[in-house]
Amino acid sequence: MEYSYPFSVDWSTEEIVDVIQFFEGIEKAYEKGIKREVMLAKYRRFKEIVPSQAEEKSIFREFEEASGYVSYPVVKQMKDASDGTIIKVAPKQRH
Repeated sequence: MEYSYPFSVDWSTEEIVDVIQFFEGIEKAYEKGIKREVMLAKYRRFKEIVPSQAEEKSIFREFEEASGYVSYPVVKQMKDASDGTIIKVAPKQRH
């Protein structure tokens, strides 16, 4: 990919890696699909690092501007799905 992932200078190296892995999960949901449990684990770790809803929205927006991938449809589908489901977002939902 030819873009940068959003991160905070206040995060540790491990936290930055975990946030990047979360966004790689978002990409995978658009490209191939990702198991709900895998995405949920990535999202839970992301929320440990970014507990604020406002900061989450801001980071999602930064990622969308850089990559074109919209995080919200993936997170919504993940929350609505049951275990064992493959999260796959149709490209039309990508801006």
